[in-house]
Amino acid sequence: MHQKSARGDAVQTVKMVVSGAVNAGKTQFIKAISEIEVVSTERRATDATRQVKEATTVAMDFGRIAIADDLVLHLFGTPGQKRFDFMWEILAEGMLGLIVLVDSTRPETFRETNRIIDYFISQRDIAYVIAANKQDRPNAWSPDELRLALRQPSHVKVLPCVASRRESVKQVLLELLYIIQERSEL
Repeated sequence: MHQKSARGDAVQTVKMVVSGAVNAGKTQFIKAISEIEVVSTERRATDATRQVKEATTVAMDFGRIAIADDLVLHLFGTPGQKRFDFMWEILAEGMLGLIVLVDSTRPETFRETNRIIDYFISQRDIAYVIAANKQDRPNAWSPDELRLALRQPSHVKVLPCVASRRESVKQVLLELLYIIQERSEL
């Protein structure tokens, strides 16, 4: 999608989807980097999710960041609960890249993370990275350990991340942008 900047130059808009299991850090990831107030559909958790967190995303989160005068990222966060996964198809429409967030302190979520990767990747040829969130915690699995646990091939980038830190989020987004750019040059 192209728009015009204040100077009249063409602005490219890149749609990225941020997905992951419940409590992986998707909302925090988008809030840490967005230049606008994040549009969020968080509601009080009413099911088993309540044992992990008080509020959960039920439709999507939306944030925006200008990477350069001519490049804007639109970030769409998916709900993590299976009962809201019907939103995944809607949010995936037109995406150029996918960030799969993993809570690297909770191995019990790795199977769900694989289901999410399979869903998005099996149906479309899309650039993606895996962000190993919560790397600031002592019990966090390393990106290399996560690659093995998630059975990801060596060409898929598994990046360290702390979703509450803007610089960490920025590095993940830039890595995905590099991959998207490389793929568009092929």
